[in-house]
Amino acid sequence: MQLRALMYFDELVRTNSMRAAAENMGVAATAVSRQIENLEHYFGTPLVERNNRGIRLTAAGELLAARAGKTLRELEHVHQLIDDLQGLQRGKVVIYANGATVANLLAPVLAEFSLKYPKLRFEVAITSAREAVEALASAEADVVVALFAPKISGLKVRVRSELTYDVILSADHPAAGAKEFTLRDLVQMPLALPDKSFSARQAFEEVFSKAGLELDPVFVTGALEMLKELVLRRSAVTLLPALSVKREIDAGQLVAVPIAGAKAVKTPMELCVAPDRQLSFAAGKLVDFIEAFMRGAVTKKATPKKTS
Repeated sequence: MQLRALMYFDELVRTNSMRAAAENMGVAATAVSRQIENLEHYFGTPLVERNNRGIRLTAAGELLAARAGKTLRELEHVHQLIDDLQGLQRGKVVIYANGATVANLLAPVLAEFSLKYPKLRFEVAITSAREAVEALASAEADVVVALFAPKISGLKVRVRSELTYDVILSADHPAAGAKEFTLRDLVQMPLALPDKSFSARQAFEEVFSKAGLELDPVFVTGALEMLKELVLRRSAVTLLPALSVKREIDAGQLVAVPIAGAKAVKTPMELCVAPDRQLSFAAGKLVDFIEAFMRGAVTKKATPKKTS
């Protein structure tokens, strides 16, 4: 069995189309079809059934599809480790991030890191926390940065830190000069918040509920850019980590005001890797870089705890 045949099969599974798979691989559709036939000859059974809507995997095809992708990713990982042995500082790192807020925090970190290692390439996927850790377990991801990562096997928390949420207002908001806000102040202000499927919103609800208060946001959206736009237009205020809007704060467009006393909303952010998988040069350097960032920049109010 040739590796190329497995690559073509994996792409066919991903696209569900001979033509699309061929275009993505830069070959003719007949070449993909021929390699699938080679695989079927090797395994001694049909793997796909063709129809007018594309292809359908047989039971044997489903079995192979479940393992082919991981096998190819592991081979690519070995390729990177061999490059490391030869001193070649190149490769690709796949990062899964849980939510737009985390992604926004990661963007400046990746930008700075890529200047140090210009030969490296990065792929960032924005997913739910569960999808992120499942991607790590299946070798689809090298690194995961997530809020409220579910505790499952195949996951090692490299470092855990806390994100503190401040009240984010437009710089020309009448209350922008306040030193702090109480929770009661906030329920009287027009709020823009993510919906209740978001872990951060669930954390907000818990904090306010303990204080005997109920959240009734004017705007509910999971889009970070919309939250920022609503705040910039003074239509609402929101709750976000100040670092996630650092650019707008530095530009004098937004301000971050803390919540009074011990009532601040905090959520755990974790940097995760696979416990049984050696990191490539690229992934290892990036993990070290993100860890340093989380320890030194994400929060100065709490000391992150390193876990084994």
